[in-house]
Order: sequence, then structure tokens, then C-alpha cells
Amino acid sequence: LSIGKRIKELRDRKGLSQYQLADLSDIDRRQVISIERGKGNPTISTITAIAGGLQLSVRELIDF
Repeated sequence: LSIGKRIKELRDRKGLSQYQLADLSDIDRRQVISIERGKGNPTISTITAIAGGLQLSVRELIDF
């Protein structure tokens, strides 16, 4: 499982759209789309922001 697929899985479980996750994470929606598609390489700060948007720790996000 890639980090992008993990993010999509967790986002779907929480019933969030990509736009909502981007807003909650304070990142651009295009970044969420790109990461979920496996394109690009998210930085630690982006991963931290997404984890916060999902109300998870970074460890919970990446521990798959």
C-alpha cells in the first residue's frame, strides 16, 4: 500500500472529499489529488498537515 492509497483510504473512511481534506490540511487540493494518484513525493510537512487534517498522528497515517 502506498502513502497515497493510505491517505485515500483514511479520507474515504472519514467521509471527506479531497477538497475537504485539502481545506482541513491547509494544502492545495491538487496536492491531495497528486499524492493519492501516486504522483509526486509529499514532504514531511505535507504528510504532517494531512495527518492533522485527518485528525491522526503521523505515525497513525504512515503505519500501514
